[in-house]
Amino acid sequence: MMSLVVHLKTVAHLRGKGDRIAKVTFRGLPLYSRVAENCGEVAHFNETFRWPIASRLDQNEMLEIQVYNYSKVFTNRLVGTFCMVLQKVAEEGHLELTDTLIDDNNMSIKTSVTLDIRYQPMDGTGGMWSDGEFLDVPDDRDGMFAFETDSLLSGQSHGSGTSPGWSLQGSIPTFRKAGRGVFSAMKLGKTKTSKDDHKRGDEPAVLEMEDLDKKAMRLAGMLEPDTISLASVTAVTTNVSNKRSKPDIKMEPSSGRPVDYQISITVIEARQLIGLNMDPVVCVEVGDDKKYTSMKESTNCPYYNEYFVFDFHVPPDVMFDKIIKISVIHSKNLLRSGTLVGTFKMDVGTVYSQPEHQFYHRWAILSDPDDITAGCKGYVKCDIAVVGKGDNIKTPHKANETDEDDIEGNLLLPEGIPAERQWARFYVKIHRAEGLPKMNTSIMANVKKAFIGENRDLVDPYVQVQFSGQKGKTSVQKSSYEPIWNEQVIFTELFPPLCKRIKVQIRDSDKVNDVAIGTHFIDLRKISNDGDKGFLPTLGPAWVNMYGSTRQYTLMDEHQDLNDGLGEGVSFRARLLISVAVEILDTTLPEIICSTDVQVEPVSNISESATGKMEEFFLFGSFLEATMIDRKIGDKPISFEITIGNYGNHIDGVSKSSSVKKKKKEEENQEEENELIQNSSEDEDDEDADLTSVSSTPPMKPFITDRNYFHLPYFEKKPCVYIKSWWQDQRRRLYNSNMMDKIADKLEEGLNDVQEIMKTEKAFPERRLRGVLEELAIGCSRYVTLANKDVNLAGRTKLDRERLKSCMREMDCMGQQAKQIRTQVKKNTVKEKLKLAQNFLQRLRFLADEPQHSIPDVFIWMMSNNKRIAYARIPSKDILYSVVDEETGKDCGKVKAVFLKLPGKKGFGPAGWTVQAKLELYLWLGLNKSRKDFLNGLPNGFEEIRATKTGPGLPPVTLIYDMKQVFQLRAHMYQARSLFAADSSGLSDPFARVFFSSQSQVTEVLNETLCPTWDQLLVFDDVELFGEATELRDDPPIIVVEFYDQDTVGKAEFIGRTFAKPTIKMRDEPYGPPRFPPQLEYYQIYRGNSIAGELLAAFELLQIPFDAEEIRRALIAVHDFAVPQIKVGQGGRADLPPLEGPTDSERGPILPVPLGIRPILSRYRIEVLFWGLRDLKRINLAQVDRPRVDIECAGRGVQSALIQNYKKNPNFSTLVKWFEVDLPENELLHPPLNIRVVDCRAFGRYILVGSHAVSTLRYFIYSPPDKSCNNWATAAKLMNGYMVLTNGCSRARASPSLSSRTFSRPAGDVSVNLEAEPAVRKMDTVVKLDAMSDAVVKVDMNEDESDKDKKKKKKKKKGGVEEEEETDERVLDWWSKYFASIETLKENLRSQEAAQAEAEEREDLEIAAEAADIRPDDLHLKGSKMKERFKEKKSSKQKRSHAADGSEKRPPKARVDELVVYNKELESEYGNFEDWLHTFNLYRGKAGDDHEHALDDDRIVGRFKGSLCMYKVPLSQEITREAGYDPNMGMFQSIPHNDPIHVLVRVYVVRATDLHPADINGKADPYIAIKLGKSEIKDKENYISKQLNPVFGKSFDIEATFPMESMLTVSVYDWDLVGTDDLIGETKIDLENRFYSKFRATCGIASNYSMHGYNIWRDPMKPSQILAKLCKEGKIDGPHYGPGGKVKVANRIFTGPTEIEDENGLKKQTEEHLALSVLNHWEEIPRVGCKLVPEHVETRPLLNPDKPGIEQGRLEMWVDMFPMDMPAPGPAIDISPRKPKSFELRVIIWNTDDVILEDDAFLTGEKMSDIYVRGWLKGQQEDKQDTDVHYHSLTGEGNFNWRFVFPFDYLVAEEKIVISKKESMFSWDETEYKIPPRLTMQVWDADHFSADDFLGAIELDLNRFPRGAKTAKLCNLDMIRNEQELPTISIFKQKRVKGWWPFVARDENDEMELTGKVEAELHLVTAEEAEKSPVGLGRNEPDPLEKPNRPDTTFLWFLSPLKAIRYLVCNRYKWLIIKIVLALLLLIMIGLFLYSMPGYLVKKLLGA
Repeated sequence: MMSLVVHLKTVAHLRGKGDRIAKVTFRGLPLYSRVAENCGEVAHFNETFRWPIASRLDQNEMLEIQVYNYSKVFTNRLVGTFCMVLQKVAEEGHLELTDTLIDDNNMSIKTSVTLDIRYQPMDGTGGMWSDGEFLDVPDDRDGMFAFETDSLLSGQSHGSGTSPGWSLQGSIPTFRKAGRGVFSAMKLGKTKTSKDDHKRGDEPAVLEMEDLDKKAMRLAGMLEPDTISLASVTAVTTNVSNKRSKPDIKMEPSSGRPVDYQISITVIEARQLIGLNMDPVVCVEVGDDKKYTSMKESTNCPYYNEYFVFDFHVPPDVMFDKIIKISVIHSKNLLRSGTLVGTFKMDVGTVYSQPEHQFYHRWAILSDPDDITAGCKGYVKCDIAVVGKGDNIKTPHKANETDEDDIEGNLLLPEGIPAERQWARFYVKIHRAEGLPKMNTSIMANVKKAFIGENRDLVDPYVQVQFSGQKGKTSVQKSSYEPIWNEQVIFTELFPPLCKRIKVQIRDSDKVNDVAIGTHFIDLRKISNDGDKGFLPTLGPAWVNMYGSTRQYTLMDEHQDLNDGLGEGVSFRARLLISVAVEILDTTLPEIICSTDVQVEPVSNISESATGKMEEFFLFGSFLEATMIDRKIGDKPISFEITIGNYGNHIDGVSKSSSVKKKKKEEENQEEENELIQNSSEDEDDEDADLTSVSSTPPMKPFITDRNYFHLPYFEKKPCVYIKSWWQDQRRRLYNSNMMDKIADKLEEGLNDVQEIMKTEKAFPERRLRGVLEELAIGCSRYVTLANKDVNLAGRTKLDRERLKSCMREMDCMGQQAKQIRTQVKKNTVKEKLKLAQNFLQRLRFLADEPQHSIPDVFIWMMSNNKRIAYARIPSKDILYSVVDEETGKDCGKVKAVFLKLPGKKGFGPAGWTVQAKLELYLWLGLNKSRKDFLNGLPNGFEEIRATKTGPGLPPVTLIYDMKQVFQLRAHMYQARSLFAADSSGLSDPFARVFFSSQSQVTEVLNETLCPTWDQLLVFDDVELFGEATELRDDPPIIVVEFYDQDTVGKAEFIGRTFAKPTIKMRDEPYGPPRFPPQLEYYQIYRGNSIAGELLAAFELLQIPFDAEEIRRALIAVHDFAVPQIKVGQGGRADLPPLEGPTDSERGPILPVPLGIRPILSRYRIEVLFWGLRDLKRINLAQVDRPRVDIECAGRGVQSALIQNYKKNPNFSTLVKWFEVDLPENELLHPPLNIRVVDCRAFGRYILVGSHAVSTLRYFIYSPPDKSCNNWATAAKLMNGYMVLTNGCSRARASPSLSSRTFSRPAGDVSVNLEAEPAVRKMDTVVKLDAMSDAVVKVDMNEDESDKDKKKKKKKKKGGVEEEEETDERVLDWWSKYFASIETLKENLRSQEAAQAEAEEREDLEIAAEAADIRPDDLHLKGSKMKERFKEKKSSKQKRSHAADGSEKRPPKARVDELVVYNKELESEYGNFEDWLHTFNLYRGKAGDDHEHALDDDRIVGRFKGSLCMYKVPLSQEITREAGYDPNMGMFQSIPHNDPIHVLVRVYVVRATDLHPADINGKADPYIAIKLGKSEIKDKENYISKQLNPVFGKSFDIEATFPMESMLTVSVYDWDLVGTDDLIGETKIDLENRFYSKFRATCGIASNYSMHGYNIWRDPMKPSQILAKLCKEGKIDGPHYGPGGKVKVANRIFTGPTEIEDENGLKKQTEEHLALSVLNHWEEIPRVGCKLVPEHVETRPLLNPDKPGIEQGRLEMWVDMFPMDMPAPGPAIDISPRKPKSFELRVIIWNTDDVILEDDAFLTGEKMSDIYVRGWLKGQQEDKQDTDVHYHSLTGEGNFNWRFVFPFDYLVAEEKIVISKKESMFSWDETEYKIPPRLTMQVWDADHFSADDFLGAIELDLNRFPRGAKTAKLCNLDMIRNEQELPTISIFKQKRVKGWWPFVARDENDEMELTGKVEAELHLVTAEEAEKSPVGLGRNEPDPLEKPNRPDTTFLWFLSPLKAIRYLVCNRYKWLIIKIVLALLLLIMIGLFLYSMPGYLVKKLLGA
């Protein structure tokens, strides 16, 4: 056991006399010494501190010792600190030293400390074990045994996690207390220590310092009495002992409640669809809703760009199980449904779990469900987004999509799923079920019985399985409670599937309608593992338990939803034996079934033992307390019933049928029968023959606690219940989960702690996080050792084995990573490492969830009148016992506070928030054999009372406690804040009710506040608690505090609840520090699942001493009872700390919180800036006319001046007022400040308009300038002369976020990061110098661009990069600027992502390296790496300014001046422009019951504008002495005046994207409406037809007067021909804050100054004037323009060009560029600098009040404002949409070659084709053009010389063709479409009597298509296949192109094949050129083409048969005919010869 021991001997050379205390900290664990009292120069501590440690001492770890002057009342004052690096100790193991301390300023002081440090590495320290026996410690991986840092210490402190170790003050505490201690875990086989073992006591007197309440000191870091320890989230401090477990504070079930969802799907296009010449339609289906796109004719790659929206209002579970199905259908029309090409399926949950809940521009792979052997059927490109309420979707910026479509790289699949998915079969085997409930009324059954004479089971079950949109059913088993099916349902689906859950449901078959009996979901992620050592989904055979509504059958079951798997089941329904298996199909096999239909087949039976050995389990429960019983049920006797499965269920457990009974008799060890259990007359021959089950407590009449609640009088008699049940023994599964859950619980608690430390800005969160990670690593390695011994039990399934392996792998890996991350936790990385640790937590929780159930959950029901009223459900694993501590359930053998709730939907909403009953319950579940320990965890001091028929082994029916302790509880209720508004005034009248044990008390009611300060002490006298004193001390019961709103009529309304644990003082402990007096803590108040405020309070429980007389009596009464050692007090209550009487005469008998506990106050002055009121709504139908604002804080306040006429001027006449108030020193304790607006009516009546509570004043605390540090970042916050109320510089609200740096110039990044600069002296000059030089260099680098431009372009040409023509100034317009900026935005996003990925990768490498212990010895190397990384990060943030700067790969961009495109609202970038003027929303009305508080918008009745500033009085003189200080304005100097001001507002609306469709056709006809005050502009006549992404490009001018008209509303309406127009969405902009903001949001500052052209300066003030004005306002020296293009402002020098060209090209001298360069870097100016708003376009979400929280689209726009008293601005910039340019594309088809031959010739059967070519420009199929036909081509060659002419309109910037056409004959007007310019050419074979045959096609994207081949030979498929690699050309640049291109088609195997080649010439001319030189279509005039030289074969044979014959004869058979003729001649000659030869011979012979 490794440990570090520090012996602190003395501290010398102290000043003065006094009490001292020392704090020694190592690895984030602080230990405190005792208080050395009243010592002089030397304090002798002589104390030893010891830390057990789990990992080797690191060379660079630190030990820190702090010495304090101790004070009982005030904060302890730090004397000094001593820190040392433990390098020497780690090497030598021992070190003695004396060294001096240093003070806060790091100066050495005289005081010295003497100490002795020992480090004990791993060696046997045998004397440590609690029982003195030395155990063989299982070896850890590192060769050391890892001890849980915490559990050793848990005896004394399980405070909020950081355990303070324990000091060895002469005693080692007994380890019986070590809660879930290591020791009990190490005695694996040994039995638990005997009872009296833990009566030894804790010797609390010795350990007083180490107490659980030291958590307060630890969290505060010092012993301040008023620092608060924010306890962990539930505010119940962590368990200290092993007797009690933590209650869960969230009451309301959240799962079954319906929520709004919106699914938006954009179908962009489809590609590579299989099939020839098809007319595809895409069908999008979500759940049962279907929507279709329009049909595109004859194309395999249709382009749709259509947007669909589906709205749902369902519970999340239902939503995420819905299937999104995208299918492509071929040639669908009105008459026929079309043929399915392919589908793609995915569940909604998969999309929702994506980052941003969306897939953007991804390709879905289509597959054919009817033919799984076929491959991919094509791709559909789509966007899918799922938006829940309150999610906002960040749409990636949609500009021209130039990114080339890489289909394989952007598939629509989640991360980590392979692109090639295989088909697989999912087998779900359903074996049998048992324990089914009745599903029919008994009346019917009795009638049947009368007729048939047979008793039937009243249920006809079957099982339905649903997966990925398909359903399968088993057969129905008629009337059987224990049906046996043995069938399997088979699904065929792609693997891995994109649907997460299989739904298995037992249903009851019924003639009318089938009802669900129970539902179980199988999550495929939990039963498989996709790692390289993973396994396919597998499950069982295992029993799954189903829960649902209660079992009694009613016709209308109100909880039917529960049976469908919605919400938490309230009762056991049945269990089902199932198994799941998956096999991957080899689709090449011939015998495979092609279709994916669901099949059902029988399977063989499985053996009984397959699911595990039947064991007898024993469940014991004891009710220690039942309080808070709802008064509605308090009048009847109440009993509690506990059930597990059907065991213990008297009312509606099911009776088995008689046949089963017979069977039961034969197999006695089968499940026991309920009836038998109850009537235990039939004695089974069992060793516990007499152990009957007692499952419910005797009914008892409740007593009244107070007017809301009752309690049951379980005083010393505690009723018990016990149940025997039989289950398959699968405890290992639960043990496994328990081990992981425990690690997870500990981790969660630690992380909550770290978050609290960070939230309250305490010191050293990183140490705590390191401790947490250390614990995690230890826990993981412990898990691996424990899980390893898993033996091969019966019934282990494949999943059990695989899961264990994978869990061990995961845990092992997690432990390694945790160790790893621990080493990297630094102060600045805490946040990100905390995120990683939270990922661990999620992984742990996921792993711990066991998919194969075993023992069903335990239900506790409160019964009244035999009706079930309320229930609690406890997972059986939580109470399962094991000999190994880690495996035991967290609540096993512990007292747990259980809150009962109403079942099902009744529990939703307010009904579910009130507690039905609170039980203190003790539960134990384990094997009957290991039952002897079942009472061990109960509080001691009881006798067991058994049932009358006594037997030896019988469990008790009641426990009688003969030990009771009497306590006094003091509840110090100080204040609450941010409570829920329960009245219509928007306030509440809150009071708190405190419950403890069976008593309750109330605070007083405070009227009309959400932040009551009760400052009240509630005293509960004579609280009796049963059990042993020492145990109670460690483990008091919890206190429940409920908050109510008092109503004059009716009962008080519940507004929240919280739990707390008191600090306990036993009678023999002193009442004094450090535990007493206790400190105020914050407790979170919950209302349902939402947080409803915080309570600041402290609770102490003080034991009341006995008096001697009582003791004597007790001794006489209990003769055989060992009296505990009692220190006899003087009797009575004298020993309790005195209570002060009520001090405040006005408050009557109310006791205030005593002085030691209430916080220390000091005097603050709060200054309030009253600016004005806005948008006040009517109150009771009357307008608000004369409002006033009242500010109140801690009982003091101030009122504003009265606004005389709200309509005329809603601003206040007096701007600043102040008041003084006493507030706590500690900022965290500051009470809220209330702002109320009242309307002053006639006759002195005041009516509350609305109120606002500022819950944290910290934002408004003014910190005076720190004179010691000249670093201006922390200097006085008088920025721009305005007070900027930030706290130091900790809040970044004053400076805009980094992403807003101007893109177009890297110089925007110059600003030195001053935010987190430490206050170091001598810093000043360095920073300034640095920043200055930086600025000079950088600004220099990219100013005077104009000169560089030409050089740059020349360079480009040399560099061999593709040439680009010079951009012509005249061509550029505002849109060029806009698109260039969007490109930059996208690039920046990309580079940021890349940089992030790189950084992550590097981190991974580092982690890997560290894990392998490759520590680079060469530190320099590491340093340089870090530098590089930093540089890279920096460079990724630096915005590209010119092409040379961009990476080489990118084609260079023309230099265009850019603006900034924000993809969010401008104000979110600049802290809502609340730099000095804050907006406070005023609320009125009752807060919504909706558990997300999103509906608060409805309660807003107006806004108060103003600000606050608070500071301690008196303030230093320096500020007030400053020049020009106006005492009336206080801290708000030089604020502009708030008189009305006239302003010209110019609104530019660029475009809208993704509008929510408003018409039935899925489109909208949007137009813009603008409203400001009374003026409204509706641009109705310019609506844009049928467009969801309209480009408006408009500017609107409105004149307004601030403050009356300052809220600008820009709405988008949908134009309708008939009826009113519908609002699509609107956005609101507060112009006033923008106008007055020092970020100068009136008119954005451009990046460059020019006097003419597209980038003309818009502001009426020139940059130099603006600069001069800013300098004057900020009282800054400057600007001084110097020679050589330099300007000096406040000791900074900026440079820039000094010349400018006017319209005529003349150069003039100017200072404007210089001034502008200062403005663009204004944030670098010391003291007043801030980022000025650049020229920009903002993107604002459009919202619709009817659909709160869900975005309805986005609007890109910006606003300029010009005061009317200044010179008038120029005309508005023209941003009207670019008009498309008209072009004409002339395509000449010269020849074709190698076209495949389709037909057989008419006479000869020879292959030939009648070729023609068809062409069209994408999207204009109706304008298709065909060449003439080249008949009878025998070689595939065709000659055409044919010209196509395609006129089209084209947007050059967006690279889209614009088409306007009517959608249908009924359309009112034309719709505009934008589509990419693609030329399609197809080759066809003409047929006369049948349809023409399609042979092949090619599609050329006119912007980038491959260059044609020079000759037909060179033309091949590679031109298309390797399109990405080949150089491409654009017809828009080349104008004229000629070459050969291939035609392709796909064969049956889906391979591309070459089907021909075409020689074509493309010629692009503009419309003007086309008019000048027109051409004819085909071969017509003008400019006709010559006739093609075709062979004679190309004619029709039936027109001239002779010709045809001639041709046939001559051409084809020429040689054949010659041969035949020759042969004939030969034959004739031979014939003649033979004919004439005989005669001739005769003649010859005869000699004639």
